[in-house]
Amino acid sequence: MAQIRVENLRKEFSGFTAVQNSSFIVEDGDFFVMLGPSGCGKTTTLRMIAGLELPTSGRILLGGEDVTMKRARERDIAFVFQLFALYPHMNVRKNIGFPLLAQGTPRSEIRARVDEVAKLLRIDHILEKPVSGLAGGDRQRVALGRAIVRRPMCFLMDEPLGTLDAEFRDLMVHELRELHNRIGATTVYVTHDQLEAMSMADKIAVMNHGIIEQFGSPREIYDRPRTMYVADFMGSPPMNFLNFHSGLARGSESVSVRGADIVVPRINEDRAPADLALGIRPEHIRLDDGAKLRGEVLGAEYLGTTQIVVVETGEGRLKARIPASDHVTVGENVGLALNSPHLSLFDKSTGRAIETALYEGGAHG
Repeated sequence: MAQIRVENLRKEFSGFTAVQNSSFIVEDGDFFVMLGPSGCGKTTTLRMIAGLELPTSGRILLGGEDVTMKRARERDIAFVFQLFALYPHMNVRKNIGFPLLAQGTPRSEIRARVDEVAKLLRIDHILEKPVSGLAGGDRQRVALGRAIVRRPMCFLMDEPLGTLDAEFRDLMVHELRELHNRIGATTVYVTHDQLEAMSMADKIAVMNHGIIEQFGSPREIYDRPRTMYVADFMGSPPMNFLNFHSGLARGSESVSVRGADIVVPRINEDRAPADLALGIRPEHIRLDDGAKLRGEVLGAEYLGTTQIVVVETGEGRLKARIPASDHVTVGENVGLALNSPHLSLFDKSTGRAIETALYEGGAHG
């Protein structure tokens, strides 16, 4: 396995820029996820790492070797596609062993390595079955087996769970992470599903319009988003935003929103922009009769142990995740208390997060 280093990677198609000067490092053995909506540039980036597309500019290093202009066959990688790409006329054993056969590996070694991989993936009992009759989850395991059997430097996966139903997808998310832990493979995984990313990744790159908006651990990206786009994309429901006008200066620790004094993290910038958005996750809001920030309940969504309550305030609509046992009625006027250590501040004109004390130490740049 090996480190993957991407430096100022750019890709243009007839005047359209699909990837804009992306830079990141996937450390040896990491499970790295590229996350974003369709058309954001994540699959194009993956295809450039694989050698299926050549970049307009920038560099790609695999295990310290510059492979930027090398074709896919010259890179020691294995690619797992969304649509599996299995050979329907072959059984499971022959599908998994085909890459080794193409490389001229002795048949005895092929058989031993296929048996090893099949046992790892828990499909050794179906090795002699045709792939055409397999369920989606088993077909996905066969596709993974065909990649693993080669023992490449890294694995590249392009939305490999996208065609599975919800039950199989949840199962495979769990199994993919367990598999990664067992074999320690450097993996680059593309998805538009934030739950997949949060469940599996060591590091995540959130992409938007060809730009990496934020790179970091799942916790960093969820708790301390660097842009309003990341804050809104991550989470279900996403982060709430309250709008307000203020000339916060360095060291400020309080803002006034609709008559409510809200404690915020200490500002580390000389002066924050006037038009700001205060961001907070639904789980960090609670109902409080004594709170000055108030609003009207528009509805509630029951989720079993919790409920999502929608409240309209004068500065924006908030969603709060509260215990299911809390009783609220539509039209009721309620007070809202915000958990100050979990607040974020954003410049509304640029969408970037304001530098505060909680972002010190490189967690927020």
